[in-house]
Amino acid sequence: MRVGIPKEIKNNENRVGITPAGVKTLVNAGHEVAVEKSAGLGSGFSDEEYRTHGAVIMDHAAEVWNFAEMIMKVKEPLPEEFSFFREGLILFTYLHLAPEPELTKTLLTQKVRAVAYETVQLNDGSLPLLTPMSEVAGRMAVQIGAQFLEKPYGGKGVLLGGVPGVQQAEVAIIGGGVVGTNAAKVALGMGAHVTLLDLNANRLRYLDDIFEGKVATLMSDSYHIEQAVAKADLVIGAVLIPGSRAPKLVKDYMVRQMSEGSVIVDVAIDQGGSIETIDRVTTHADPTYVKHGVVHYAVANMPGAVARTSTLALTNVTTPYALKIANQGLEACAKLLPEVAKGINVYDGHITNAGVADSLGYSYTKIEELF
Repeated sequence: MRVGIPKEIKNNENRVGITPAGVKTLVNAGHEVAVEKSAGLGSGFSDEEYRTHGAVIMDHAAEVWNFAEMIMKVKEPLPEEFSFFREGLILFTYLHLAPEPELTKTLLTQKVRAVAYETVQLNDGSLPLLTPMSEVAGRMAVQIGAQFLEKPYGGKGVLLGGVPGVQQAEVAIIGGGVVGTNAAKVALGMGAHVTLLDLNANRLRYLDDIFEGKVATLMSDSYHIEQAVAKADLVIGAVLIPGSRAPKLVKDYMVRQMSEGSVIVDVAIDQGGSIETIDRVTTHADPTYVKHGVVHYAVANMPGAVARTSTLALTNVTTPYALKIANQGLEACAKLLPEVAKGINVYDGHITNAGVADSLGYSYTKIEELF
């Protein structure tokens, strides 16, 4: 199979869809790989490294897209890339289609076969291609929150861990999955007082156990969310329903109760956001805005800021699946691996993910029916 790796064009997105090691894995299996010139520089990989391991370096994105039977990316295609779509092309990347009606419509119209990293799901419910970036984003959320709590960044001037004789900051984390757990680890390590909310009582028991009671756990309902948000210096939105738009759990009136200079970091923004007062996606170039006196951070590609770590972590898990798709073809691979079938969001003009279909008002077709 011919595999193409274009350079990411999203604002300050420095990750790349494959490492030189990944190229070597594909080439050794008999596949051809084309990498756009300078695609890996943001993650510390030179063109020469890719070339040494068997990739062909192409000067322009159009060349890479036209060459490839499968495109491997990191982030969803932007409008500038829509003209590269064509029938039968396999697109393997993060898609987060629920808040992206135009991208979804174009993928359908052009009959692209789009496989979303974030909906590849194992039988135990885990998301193997999303987990590494959730780990990164969860840990980053606390670092970012701590920075924006500083006065020069618009915050209230609070040190997350306090000092002896001074109360530490209050951190409220909405969602106890991978993002929330990793956020709690870092916040606790920095000395903050952490409250973690989740819908699943068994998950709360597990979190209470692994954190040895050092993190306060609460059932995630409107009453407890309001209480936790009102007293928080830092709120982290860490909610995920695979494929679907994130629910708006933190309401406008709750944010109004927060003290001036508090900070909200919504990691769920790439699925539409879980904070009602977050009405737009921000970028690394202009990451925050203030509403009701509260600093809002809503960057949809947080891990792009730590591109070296993120690219290595991401491609550790995506490359083996890319190899399986390249070896067997998408249809045969999806028949053998149920998690790959679940990853297919759009196939030959049909929406094949129930969450995406429901969020955008399309009819849903089971992928098995199309095979």
